[in-house]
Amino acid sequence: MTVQASVVEPGVIGDDSGFSLHAPDGTSYRVELTSDVLAPGNPLLAEYCEGRRVVAFVGPTVERLHGRRLRAYLAARLPSGSWSVVVLEGGEDSKTMESAEKICAQAKLAGLDRHGVMLAVGGGVTCDLVGFAAAMYSRGVRYIKVNTTLVGQVDVGVGVKTGVNALGTKNMLGAYHPAHASLNDPGFLTTLPLRHIRCGLGEIAKMAIIKDPALFRVLEDCPKVFQTSYATPSWLAEAGLGQRGVEDYVLRSSMALMMEELCPNLREHDLARLVDFGHTFGPVIETASRYRIAHGESVAIDMALSSQLARVLGLIDDADCERVMRLLVALGLPVHDAATCTPELMHRALKAAWERRGRRLYLVVPDGIGSAVFVNDLDDVPAAALEEALRQLESHAQQLADPLIAAH
Repeated sequence: MTVQASVVEPGVIGDDSGFSLHAPDGTSYRVELTSDVLAPGNPLLAEYCEGRRVVAFVGPTVERLHGRRLRAYLAARLPSGSWSVVVLEGGEDSKTMESAEKICAQAKLAGLDRHGVMLAVGGGVTCDLVGFAAAMYSRGVRYIKVNTTLVGQVDVGVGVKTGVNALGTKNMLGAYHPAHASLNDPGFLTTLPLRHIRCGLGEIAKMAIIKDPALFRVLEDCPKVFQTSYATPSWLAEAGLGQRGVEDYVLRSSMALMMEELCPNLREHDLARLVDFGHTFGPVIETASRYRIAHGESVAIDMALSSQLARVLGLIDDADCERVMRLLVALGLPVHDAATCTPELMHRALKAAWERRGRRLYLVVPDGIGSAVFVNDLDDVPAAALEEALRQLESHAQQLADPLIAAH
């Protein structure tokens, strides 16, 4: 008797408890949505760790807020002596190869074997670092992400990229290493500072601008989502959406959009990627500011500049460009930074992106709300056009009274 192996069609499948991704290259992984993930009565994390030695890594903020609960959970659900917790340095400055090597050293000291698990509990920096260390350690061990920030839950936590900053460049060294499990608990978002919420909203706005006019409209109607309660907008309810509330709709929509966009090109064989919107000028802005500007803020400034550039190039009309600018400001995000938004630095950012993307620019710019196109070559962005976009950006930022300009 011949047993036929089941074939899973490539794509992203959503259900009440999360999303499963099956890429054309055969890679599969799941992102879970759960509540009270560190409550001893919730078996989800323990089930993914079952039968394996676990070394958990947390940053100082997560240690302060959740360290006791994490240890209590591991003590209640895993065998004694099978787990340990290590506190890492925090901040983007710690996202280095040296830090990744220290993680590997701690894992070795704890006796982590090829069947073991590195557990990252934290935001994007912690998960990127631990994921990269896991990819290197013994040529690759399993790791689990418990994403505690909004950026982590909608961006880092749904993809397969890991990495560290090196050679003066953000995420210069890294690996594609799918997590054994990625767990999102919206309850963590209630402990986040306002700035971290806004950074996450920048990544959500990115997906809305390039892919989803309905999500864009929800953000316009509910710009303080994850900070205050909103009733589901009537137009959304009439469309049969948002039954679980605005926060759930925004979180699930952005996760699904990101995973669907990543799925057919998971390891970036095609360097023309819509999800790179906000990530052409942004990395240089972030690095040149010495991380004074947070990642989500640099994405917002990039999206604003890219939108102004699209307007100058005749790719988006004034009304839609204005809607993008107003949304970013309503979300509490900066749209300009005088110290880094200079013609010299932004020309350098374009050149760096062109080199990184195989001598093609693939600059993502919106051509409407929920739609985007590529500007493919450096020659398609004349110096005069970029400088005019920068002038318009500064002028718009002043007119819109950007609440964060003074802070940056």
